[in-house]
Amino acid sequence: MKRIRLSDREPEPVLVIGSLAYDHIITPTADSGRVAGGSANFAAIAATHFSPARVVAVVGDDYEESLLELLRARGADVSGVERDRSGKTFFWRGKYGDNFNRREALNTDLNVFEHFDPKLPDVYRKTKYAMLGAIQPSLQLRVLDQLDPGAFVLADTIQLWVDATRDELLELFRRSSMVCINDGEAETLTGDDNIFRAGDWLRKNAAPIVLIKKGEHGAVLFHPEGVFILPAYPVTDLRDPTGAGDSFAGALVGALAAQGHTSFAAIRRAMVYATATASLTVEDFSFARIAAEGAGELIEQRAKNLRELTAF
Repeated sequence: MKRIRLSDREPEPVLVIGSLAYDHIITPTADSGRVAGGSANFAAIAATHFSPARVVAVVGDDYEESLLELLRARGADVSGVERDRSGKTFFWRGKYGDNFNRREALNTDLNVFEHFDPKLPDVYRKTKYAMLGAIQPSLQLRVLDQLDPGAFVLADTIQLWVDATRDELLELFRRSSMVCINDGEAETLTGDDNIFRAGDWLRKNAAPIVLIKKGEHGAVLFHPEGVFILPAYPVTDLRDPTGAGDSFAGALVGALAAQGHTSFAAIRRAMVYATATASLTVEDFSFARIAAEGAGELIEQRAKNLRELTAF
């Protein structure tokens, strides 16, 4: 497949850890039925617009082989995906409120994911760029224990782990290169509702680089070299926000791997492409938009639009 070129060098592969799942999404205007989902799906597909991906996850006996073939066709190595024949794949059913800002979990069936113990194939251990999807911090830490030192690791999380495993989560953050959380999670972790004070506290007491997402209001990057603020891409056809954060994180790490470095400037540039990718994700159910033919060209065009919107 054709990738978005961000440098003259061959892009490094990106390690993606997370869930391959099935979702059932109900929105104010539509019902998805049973569709593919999971953080690893969104993140890996987003990353492959820029770099090859290596996926570590577990699926059950019901997971369609065609979904793994889709990842392979996009240049993802799925030899780290375990198929557990003893049960079914992780399933989540949720409902969004009228303004999409709130969602209610109607069903969360962990199934084979309940006993997931991520094991990295030997070749994966030397990966220089990794994205840890928002699974249990204990599992994310197990992955870190298997990675060779020196990898650039982006850790993502969700409110559930902030509430239930705060100390373990902060340990994970301290061992990561960069963390990606939303403004509500940052407030819970720090006890501060000011995003700039919260980001500064996290950068000093947790990871050296912190990115706080604000949904439709964009994201704020806290870095040793300064602060960078980027608005969201102006989406006019919001259909399903599920997976937007995962595709943002996957695209960000993929864009860093494509550039071959992780400087302040490289992360700012990667954020632009990650924002453009996430804006596509929300325009349809599942990962239909970011996996579709021509998605790469749309991401490049939206990245260009973002530059024009933010330049002065």
